[in-house]
Amino acid sequence: MTLSNPYSSDSRNSFRVMPVWLQTSLALSFFLIGVPLAMATEEPSYRVLQQAEPFEIREYAPLIVAQVEVPGDLSEASSAGFRLIANYIFGNNIAVRDGGLNMAEPVPEKIAMTIPVIAEGKGDKKTWLIQFVMPKQYTLETLPKPNNPQVKLLAVGPQKLAVIRFTGFVGDEKVQVKTAELMAWIKSRNEQPLGNPRLARYNPPWSIPWMRRNEILIPIQ
Repeated sequence: MTLSNPYSSDSRNSFRVMPVWLQTSLALSFFLIGVPLAMATEEPSYRVLQQAEPFEIREYAPLIVAQVEVPGDLSEASSAGFRLIANYIFGNNIAVRDGGLNMAEPVPEKIAMTIPVIAEGKGDKKTWLIQFVMPKQYTLETLPKPNNPQVKLLAVGPQKLAVIRFTGFVGDEKVQVKTAELMAWIKSRNEQPLGNPRLARYNPPWSIPWMRRNEILIPIQ
């Protein structure tokens, strides 16, 4: 049995003609079993203002996110949120044409996936915001419009974030430990946190643990 190259032009063309539901299922499977997505290369633009490994203070450029709000614990919410936004970027949307929606002939548009996938707990963390950052080529006006009202497109202005980077598995306990370490570092610098911690994951969950890039990010004043 011969396996085809998943990044060959033939394989990419075959992927494009699959039904949206199947594309979404495959994308989620790739994310869960550790097969890297060829498209998942772009990440948000930022500059490092301060660095003291494993900590950084970064200044992020404005960006746009696709966001869903889902209930459950971190694992459940991440999977559910990933499915919803993957469904949007793989074509459950209406493309914008000539500065407005082409309502006479709705046309879907596939959007390249980016990294990281971001999770932010709300309140008692029984509800999570899951976000994909949209490719830089888009504005709110040119992004395809979601067919699913759960998917929201939001413009985010410039941000100053304190960050801790770490590798390995990501579970609730490790997230709490790394968040506490980052909060202690923020306080040691007399910085003022301004929002909830966010978990950013750059690799599939079954990637080699010591090669994973995970981050906790906290907005600061």
